[in-house]
Amino acid sequence: MSFRTIEISNPRFEPEFLRFITVKSSNLNGRGDIVLFVPDTPDTSKIPLIILLHGVYGSAWSWALSTGVHQITHSMIENGTIQPVAIAMPSDGLWGDGSGYLPHDGRNFEKWIVDDVPAAVTEAAQIDTNRNRLFISGLSMGGFGALRLGIKYQPLFAGISAHSSITAMEQMSLFVEEPIEQYAQQNPLENSVWGIIEQSKYTTPPLRFDCGSEDPLINFNRKLHKKLTEFKIQHHYQEFPGGHDWSYWQQHIVKTLLFFNDLH
Repeated sequence: MSFRTIEISNPRFEPEFLRFITVKSSNLNGRGDIVLFVPDTPDTSKIPLIILLHGVYGSAWSWALSTGVHQITHSMIENGTIQPVAIAMPSDGLWGDGSGYLPHDGRNFEKWIVDDVPAAVTEAAQIDTNRNRLFISGLSMGGFGALRLGIKYQPLFAGISAHSSITAMEQMSLFVEEPIEQYAQQNPLENSVWGIIEQSKYTTPPLRFDCGSEDPLINFNRKLHKKLTEFKIQHHYQEFPGGHDWSYWQQHIVKTLLFFNDLH
């Protein structure tokens, strides 16, 4: 894929291995931003890529500047805990309080993630996303996006990890002021993680997810875990003390990095 315009930060001024990309996307009918962590390794062409999705109210900078995920990843690579990996942190398209990573309102926020983001990373950092392993993760709304897109677009994604996830479109109403009807998909199966699993004939890539025991989304995550267990769909589910906040995600993003490292 080639873009009409793509703006990439000058390496001379990039802080802590972070690269900044703005690309014109036909799926967004405008421009989208990506913050990219590129590890200090001699050959980036062969390393895997994690697409890491933010939650409502956020943007491309949220994961890096609210958890220091790039610093955590760099440290884990340096001490040999994980192999080198790149992380793409795109905006969700910046629609309303959050796009849900769903197609609606004349824009395809789903295809922005699964098509445009990998293509932009390939162009900006020579990471071959067609050949190398691709993983997807996120928090809250981004957890919904990671679960939904990771399952829907298998085998594009080699693994999924989600934190504090929305599990169905109607749960967006807990966070956004936009009418929930605007998010609704024509096919009702497309509105929930479980619907996507049904649509995918009960198959998933390697999958893990977790949630804080004081999180308002905990019961939805427990219900998803229960259904996966009932249908004997292999997955890893964990609960930890904590709420729906950055301190929880900063602590537990490490589990995502370790999980993906074990898969590649």
